[in-house]
Order: sequence, then structure tokens, then C-alpha cells
Amino acid sequence: MTLSRDHELHKRRAGRNIGLALVLVAFIALVFGLTVAKVQRGGMIEAFDHTFRPGLAERAE
Repeated sequence: MTLSRDHELHKRRAGRNIGLALVLVAFIALVFGLTVAKVQRGGMIEAFDHTFRPGLAERAE
């Protein structure tokens, strides 16, 4: 009994690989969409870099 090129195992693996590829593409599209939405909104895009940011400080009265 020899393994042919189109063995059942290859078909199952191909199906799983295609499914995983679709999930990865969907995740990348989701992250890209969220990034574009955040950038287009024009909100403050600041990272936490251990420096004083006057825009976030409470006003002392």
C-alpha cells in the first residue's frame, strides 16, 4: 500500500490550512480596520513614555 499524491491525509491538512489562513486574514483585517478607524477619528495618539504630559494633568486651582 503506497501513499498516493492525493491521499486523504493531504486533503484534511489542506482543509485545515485553508481554514487557518482565513482566520489569520480575518484577524489582520480586523486589526487594520481598527487602526484606520482610530487614525481617521483624529484622537490623541500618544504612547506611555514616562514623561509629563500637560494635556492629561489636572488643573490646580
